[in-house]
Amino acid sequence: MERYAWKGKVLKGKKAEYIKRHNEIWPEMVEVLKTAGICNYSIFFYDAPDKEFDGDVFGYYECEKGIEYAGKHQAESEVVARWDESMKGILVLEKDEKTGAQKQMAQVFRLD
Repeated sequence: MERYAWKGKVLKGKKAEYIKRHNEIWPEMVEVLKTAGICNYSIFFYDAPDKEFDGDVFGYYECEKGIEYAGKHQAESEVVARWDESMKGILVLEKDEKTGAQKQMAQVFRLD
């Protein structure tokens, strides 16, 4: 099982909306993630306010079908494109130029 981690920043005044959107995540978005083989998905918020941001978010998930498959499946999804568009003005993500997905963080330690 491959693992994927990413990070982003929540824009100033948008923390409540970011949380609300995830509490009300679209069923079709959940379906895309599941068909991509994504499981054990968690997003954490770190309260680190400054003049531009409410804080940071860290996402982690596991890929039953592999990272490459999960990325391709999401990149080809109209639902993911709509979700990304809906998150503009709330979340800032650094995107990977090759995949268009959130830039993957490098794993430096693991304990099973």
